[in-house]
Amino acid sequence: QVQVVESGGGLVQAGGSLRLSCTASGMEFSINAMAWYRQAPGKQRELVAGITSEGITNYPYFVKGRFTVSRASAKNTWYLEMNSLKPEDTAVYYCAVRVPGDKDYWGQGTQATVSS
Repeated sequence: QVQVVESGGGLVQAGGSLRLSCTASGMEFSINAMAWYRQAPGKQRELVAGITSEGITNYPYFVKGRFTVSRASAKNTWYLEMNSLKPEDTAVYYCAVRVPGDKDYWGQGTQATVSS
């Protein structure tokens, strides 16, 4: 049974940092890519970082230079390092992993709150 779990959210002051973790287990197939998304109250879910199995990353303009996605040495584990956080970064952050056939598996999300 595939399971994707995020962790590392919390409360931080503006300008601070958080590191989120994502671990996928029960995978029968190799993972082609993974991505971090977020959803703030009343807003649509949006992409904040992506990384392929080759290590190619992509970020939207509003987090570029502040957020970094990386792979951990442990298999099927990734991080999202978030620096210079702003109150508008407050959201539930989700991890999604993609397997062959473009099937995505999602975690339940972790709350990150940035106070002003």
